[in-house]
Amino acid sequence: MAKQWLLAFALFLSVGSRMLLAADPAPYSSQDQRLQRAVTLDDYHPWVPVTDRDAWRARATRVREQILVAAGLWPMPPPAPLNSVVHGKIDRDEYTVEKVFFQTYPGFYVTGNLYRPKKTAEGLRPAVLCPHGHWQNGRFFERSERDAKKEMEKGWEKTLDGARYPLQARCAMLARMGCVVFHYDMVGYADSRQIEHGKGFRDADAELRLQSAFGLQTYNSVRAFDFLSSLPDVDPKRIGVTGASGGGTQTFILCAIDGRPAVAFPAVMVSTSMQGGCVCENATLLRVNTGNIEFAALTAPRPLGMTGANDWTLEIETKGLPELKALYTALRVPDLVDAKCFPTFEHNYNQVSRERMYNWMSRHLQLGWTEPVEEKPFEPISPKDLSVFDDAHPRPADAVDAAQLRRYMSETSDRQMAALLPRDGPGLAEFRRIVGGALRAIINSEVPALERLTVKKLDLWEGKECRSEKLVLGRAGTGDEVQATWLVPGSWKGTVVVTVHGEGRAALLDGPGDPREPLRPLLSRGAAVLVPDVFLTGRAGSEGTQRTFPVDAKRHQEYCGYTFGYNRTPLANRVHDVLTLIGYARSVPGTHTVHLWGLGEGGLCVLLAKGLAGDAVLRTMAEGPDFDFQDVKDVNDLRFLPGGVKYGGWGAFAALCAPGDLSVLGDSELPEVLLAAYRAGGVEKRIRRLSRTRGWEAELEKLLE
Repeated sequence: MAKQWLLAFALFLSVGSRMLLAADPAPYSSQDQRLQRAVTLDDYHPWVPVTDRDAWRARATRVREQILVAAGLWPMPPPAPLNSVVHGKIDRDEYTVEKVFFQTYPGFYVTGNLYRPKKTAEGLRPAVLCPHGHWQNGRFFERSERDAKKEMEKGWEKTLDGARYPLQARCAMLARMGCVVFHYDMVGYADSRQIEHGKGFRDADAELRLQSAFGLQTYNSVRAFDFLSSLPDVDPKRIGVTGASGGGTQTFILCAIDGRPAVAFPAVMVSTSMQGGCVCENATLLRVNTGNIEFAALTAPRPLGMTGANDWTLEIETKGLPELKALYTALRVPDLVDAKCFPTFEHNYNQVSRERMYNWMSRHLQLGWTEPVEEKPFEPISPKDLSVFDDAHPRPADAVDAAQLRRYMSETSDRQMAALLPRDGPGLAEFRRIVGGALRAIINSEVPALERLTVKKLDLWEGKECRSEKLVLGRAGTGDEVQATWLVPGSWKGTVVVTVHGEGRAALLDGPGDPREPLRPLLSRGAAVLVPDVFLTGRAGSEGTQRTFPVDAKRHQEYCGYTFGYNRTPLANRVHDVLTLIGYARSVPGTHTVHLWGLGEGGLCVLLAKGLAGDAVLRTMAEGPDFDFQDVKDVNDLRFLPGGVKYGGWGAFAALCAPGDLSVLGDSELPEVLLAAYRAGGVEKRIRRLSRTRGWEAELEKLLE
């Protein structure tokens, strides 16, 4: 029997990819929402608050990790010396303005202005970090006198100077209130001209290493906070952050990933509607199954104030604030979150909105101002006089462009991953924390609990070898579906083998109730088999077997983060489907053991799934990939996996299978990181490399022990 099985399996490997699925007696029209349309930044993005405090802490940790992974900051890169330069003091009545530049990465410089109060302070001063957002010329924003007068006529501004220079007005008033203020440039704005805004990070290589404009800008915010908190006169425990529009995005992202900011006030950005239209506000992985309301919630329990206007934030008081209130109430600080919409104002950070922020900062940074705080007139500074670089302080000669910066990022990340190679138990635990956390964010899925599963049972056949049932499995509230065939022999003993082929059920079934030779030894030994068409395989593909997935075409062509920032990649969806199958197999009454078997492209799917499934799967057999992620040159490639190169290739993700029993079919040597994980766990004997032409019959016996 073993020899017959071996010959049949070899034949299967050679011709399996050409086999066609027999027609089903009752064809099913897929309702899989993933094949209907892509989620976009313009969709409705509601959030259901988690009001159990322990559950919220766990959820907050997962979402925070997701943001960091999406930004390419998991783990955080080693900080380069800031080497800050502060010069060119400009004197005003109650404050001074200085020019600042410092490096975040070697050769990449953040630029901005530092506002300092003149009045002597008792003790350390509070401070405010001010990202500017997508106003024309950013920190140098200047309205014409004609347009400024229109702002005043509408009641949006009270002084001509405030109307012409609203960004300076914000910083000047906060300085008058006793705060040290750092107003810094977004990449590509004002003095930050090393890399054009939103450019330099849109190709497949950047995605495979999770290098993005969003990530660079986010890291700049982290280092800007480092700079501000390091100043000798600043109290690092009393630093607020406020910005509007794209600066609002920077505000809540920084407060989401960094616990140091004491107060947040993102203006005209937090919304269940449009999530951020610029490349710098989007990244692959970033908003899959989450969004800006939950990002803002990660500020909790710290004070969070917001404003809305007649834009995408119009409904913040009724969609977003109530949910945030519920969370803050559960955390016993209901008064520390608030939002006010000004529906007569267009998108803005005008004086009315700024004054609401001043009151929020005064209250929560203990500035001691009597409310209501009103903005004082100020003397603006010409944008050319705010510029950081001059003859005495030129842009540093070592300033890098995008290609040079990416090279440094890659080399640094590679060194970090090499240092993570597990050598002992604690090393394996740290490896699992970093790479496992990354894989959770990349796939954005888990083995579902029974109550989360949806099951449709369509057809039932009684065959000679087994009973066969056609299923459509999914998860409640998601709209996703995976079609599968469930084969159960009369002698079933409680073992289930989830068997995934890259070509779907067609490669393993002659018909709904007619298993091909590779499955028969499993059934004859009393194991049940669950065979799926995972995402874009078999009849799970759109238009028959055509392997396509929906995108927002114009935006997708501009930057794939507009697609994969809100939707899983095809490969991640396939792994998600495998996890759904594991959840179903475990839920079937009588199941006591679940194994995974992956053939062809299904091998990679089960290796990734096992890394997330933990002890829900006992043993895994998988055909090793004949490529690694650096071979992927197109983000539309179905094998594309963001971060696949950054985290060490398929071998690093497969290493998460340890200490589980793992057999890999392939003619190449196993990756060192995979072997190292099993050695570090003291379970070297649980991993085996098997030839494509021998060894499988014994492995099959072991699988079913």
